[in-house]
Amino acid sequence: MTKQLRMLAPESFREHLSRRAFIQGGTAAAGFAVLLTACGSDDAADDAATGGEAATGDYSRVVNKASGSLAMYTWGDYNDPDIVGALAESELGVTMKVDYYPSNEDLITKLAAGAGGSGFDIVVPTGPYVPQMIEKGLIQKLDMSLIPNLGNLDAAYVSQTWDPNNEYSVCKNWGSTGFFYDKTKITRKMETWQDFIDACMNEGSGNCAMIDTAPNLCGMWYWSQGKNWNSQDAADLDACEKFLVDDFAQHIKAFDSYPSTKLAEGAYILSMGWNGDLRQAYTRIADAGGNPEDWVWVLGTPATELWMDTYCVAAGAPNPEAAHAWINWLLVPEISIKDLQYHGYNTGMKSMDSLIAELAPDLQYGDMIFFSPEQVATFQTQEITPTLDRMVDIMNKVKAKAGA
Repeated sequence: MTKQLRMLAPESFREHLSRRAFIQGGTAAAGFAVLLTACGSDDAADDAATGGEAATGDYSRVVNKASGSLAMYTWGDYNDPDIVGALAESELGVTMKVDYYPSNEDLITKLAAGAGGSGFDIVVPTGPYVPQMIEKGLIQKLDMSLIPNLGNLDAAYVSQTWDPNNEYSVCKNWGSTGFFYDKTKITRKMETWQDFIDACMNEGSGNCAMIDTAPNLCGMWYWSQGKNWNSQDAADLDACEKFLVDDFAQHIKAFDSYPSTKLAEGAYILSMGWNGDLRQAYTRIADAGGNPEDWVWVLGTPATELWMDTYCVAAGAPNPEAAHAWINWLLVPEISIKDLQYHGYNTGMKSMDSLIAELAPDLQYGDMIFFSPEQVATFQTQEITPTLDRMVDIMNKVKAKAGA
């Protein structure tokens, strides 16, 4: 049985977020994301990777050169292609290979099977999973002398309870969960998780997608019932399983942690998703010749998820020096904001509002990246408890019933 861990500091993390690190209206409002060009200089300390002026302020811009190949195992479509491609080669001197997973459970299973020989250098677990990865020997301690740009992060995103001294992890970004629907097919107003569930079982039956992780699938039901998804009440788990397996599964078309591409292709008319991926759907729908104005993003209510993903160096990493150099490079403000514009998640840099104003004044759909204090107050962070095993079992039963 999994050892119970109460991680992610739901109070301290959320309280930090509710007081700072938000952008309200202004230049970070609606429209389309603009993917900006690569650096025109080899010196990230001098030139903005986003094509604008270098950000002012007290930021470190140390770039540690590296060499060889660098293998990363991460969530799908989670970095600007330039940053894992041409820029990584020209700025750092490394060639990157990137593989993707749909859930933390898949990441841990893959690393454990490799027994320190997975071949990956960088991995990107969600914060609460870091302690068990340390315990299992799946990640190694960081050499902070190789990450001098850590000071560019806002204080809200360092020293979390899962890794108080950042010995093993560095904040990549944080976000939340909601859903996306085609208002020409689902014409009623959608605001809550119960609305989403009802639409999946009616107008969207056979055309809806769910995030491919057990906690999110079960979390949807908990939140729709006004319950905390960290509940360990056996009756709640029984009720969750009964509803999802007996009543809901038959309506699911797919389990898709990155639905933006399929949404653009017309495969789904509504989908659960993380805010950044669903933000990318607007651009992809337009690129595919669709009308983005037909689609609506909804942050789940009355409660939803708050997560933070982290960069870690895998145990037995073939190129740990390059891994540290790449993580440190992602903390250069111009690189961080370039990446943010692509993946659509808050990267946790200090003075974020000033950075956006300077480096990304045309940032669009900012309301899908930066949340208000009132919204954050409804967010719940995951706790790793014995219920996780039961949730995985529930998801397996739902998948079998759905045939998806």
